[in-house]
Amino acid sequence: QVQLEESGGGLVQPGGSLRLSCAASGRIFKINSMAWYREAPGKQRELVAVITRGVSGDTTNSADPVKGRFTISLDDNKNTVYLQMDSLKPEDTALYLCNANVYYLDSGSVTYWGQGTQVIVSA
Repeated sequence: QVQLEESGGGLVQPGGSLRLSCAASGRIFKINSMAWYREAPGKQRELVAVITRGVSGDTTNSADPVKGRFTISLDDNKNTVYLQMDSLKPEDTALYLCNANVYYLDSGSVTYWGQGTQVIVSA
């Protein structure tokens, strides 16, 4: 079992910045990928950004609405994924959830979710 603990959310003015963190702990053999999703009121959960581990290095992808403003990164030593959010807009207001896909030799890949951290962008 893996636990994901998110932090860093809060209230910020439009144009401001926040840095979200998600620390993974527990039984981890190999992390395949870690990602951030968000849920805004009345909307479906959507992928914000993902970082995928590969033989030749990590690759990142982000959703079009956040391209150029949000940056995802991963600290291997701490099993922690970060989301640096700059130039925040009111439409970025949402519950941000961390997701981890972990590989085990005996059971294959398992996906875990955190509880989320709230981000509110408002003047």
